[in-house]
Amino acid sequence: MRKRRKILTVSTAVVAAATLPLLISPVVSAAVPEDDDESSRVTRLYAPPPDRDSYRQVARLAWRGDFRDSAGLLAMVRTPHAVWFGDETPEQVTRLVRRTTRSADRQGRLPVIALYNIPGRDCGSYSSGGADGLAAYQAWIDAVAEAIGDRKVLIVLEPDSLALLPSDCADASNAEETAVEEQQPDQTAVESQQPDQTAVEEQPAVAERPAVEASPTELPPLPDPDASTAPPAASADSGTGQDAAQSTDPQSTDPQSTDSGPDASGLLMPMFPGAQEAADPEPSASRSPDPEPSAEQPSTLPELPPLPTPDPVTPDSEEASEAGDPDTPVVEDPETAARYSEINYAVDVLSALGNTSVYLDAGHSGWHSVSTIVPRLIKAGIDRATGFALNVSHYQTDQDSAWYGRLVSSCLAYADEGGDPEDCAEQSWSRRHVRRWLRHHVPDDPARMKHYVTDTSRNGQGPWTPRAASHQHNDVQSWCNPPDRGLGRRPTTRTGEALLDAALWVKTPGQSDGRCLRGTDGPLDPVRGTINPEAGEWFPEQALELVRYADPAVHLFRRPRGR
Repeated sequence: MRKRRKILTVSTAVVAAATLPLLISPVVSAAVPEDDDESSRVTRLYAPPPDRDSYRQVARLAWRGDFRDSAGLLAMVRTPHAVWFGDETPEQVTRLVRRTTRSADRQGRLPVIALYNIPGRDCGSYSSGGADGLAAYQAWIDAVAEAIGDRKVLIVLEPDSLALLPSDCADASNAEETAVEEQQPDQTAVESQQPDQTAVEEQPAVAERPAVEASPTELPPLPDPDASTAPPAASADSGTGQDAAQSTDPQSTDPQSTDSGPDASGLLMPMFPGAQEAADPEPSASRSPDPEPSAEQPSTLPELPPLPTPDPVTPDSEEASEAGDPDTPVVEDPETAARYSEINYAVDVLSALGNTSVYLDAGHSGWHSVSTIVPRLIKAGIDRATGFALNVSHYQTDQDSAWYGRLVSSCLAYADEGGDPEDCAEQSWSRRHVRRWLRHHVPDDPARMKHYVTDTSRNGQGPWTPRAASHQHNDVQSWCNPPDRGLGRRPTTRTGEALLDAALWVKTPGQSDGRCLRGTDGPLDPVRGTINPEAGEWFPEQALELVRYADPAVHLFRRPRGR
């Protein structure tokens, strides 16, 4: 009798797990509507087949009776996100890219493709690899272009390739070389930051994952769809270790400007029914707003401290001869020069396809200052690309990305008119100074400026700042599988912001950033207490955290129209 009952129970669980995607498909379609299908002005985005390990986790959760967790996870993996390509041979990438673009074309949707095969990528860290030199990379790009043909594709080209140049890898610590530096003497919220080596996906390894899925009971419950999605209590008081972690951009106050430039106040409209519309974003609780100048301040823009020195590059021969200063050191960096050649080649080949949008890497708001990232974008061929990509595989808030994106785009327009990027407004300036600069130097027409896209796949709770008591090591790797992060804004091309072309899920939610040793000898992640999966492999514990801490929350039940 017991044996028969056990067989019946197991059979029921297996059937429930197998039929779960069919049973809750209407729920999922209601949970992840990235666009209004009735609007011909909105481009619908392509959802690739989910990671096989994600479906295994969905089935295991359903077997245990955790149907709410299972449905939330299934909603996440079936949301449109980017398809990553890297490390394949030219023949393999041609076949895989063609399969993806054809599938998206049959569905009438736009595929987002992340190309990640630059030589020497990630400074040899968790996501190391890439093509073997310039010639091999050019052949690989040619193969990708051949597979795309005349189909419409949005390409995020080589995340980290410009924000993390080979010249940035020379310093082993790489802790402050490219961080945003304090530029206003009266500001109290600007801190030095460790540059983000944003680890992004590799192709999933064949080996079995070393991490064991955490029991759903060990994680907090899913948020109530009608409740506020405030950050978890564990992260609310975690600001004491900011000097050891890569902090967020201190300028997180309202990016709206009433007297200059494009307006970012229409950004960040949640895509779920009933979600509160975001307007006039306020500074986050963990940082202070910029002080406004005093009443005695003169009406002209005061002299500011020197801006961060741009990364050293080898000047052209004509520029060097005109300078004529024998005491000026010339930094020879063949690997960095090759990096620019590789990106320029990819921009030329992919942009020539006609229906392809190409966005270059620009890091994120807590990594580089405007005056250091803009020269890199210019040298990489941003003038021939569609625009740039922000926050790929990272956690900066949408408000910070919108403000930073506006400043980078404004600086590019200023430089295109002959201005010096070193004179551009920085995210560390006071808002009053920035608005004054924008009013005098930025075109009124957004069509004359470069646009951008942002990655919102994991920024629902913003960046992670560990508490000093919980982490005693120098390299906190705040970008690497931080705990208690959540899904952010759902992918959409309806952004409400003139310069923002799309909010995307570029990083595949639920895939690991790497082993995350955080300055220890390992193999455990000292923050999580487990062995994290290799970069690009499915991370069950993190996947559930992303669903449970999502902001806006993952609504699992259809709401009546008009409510």
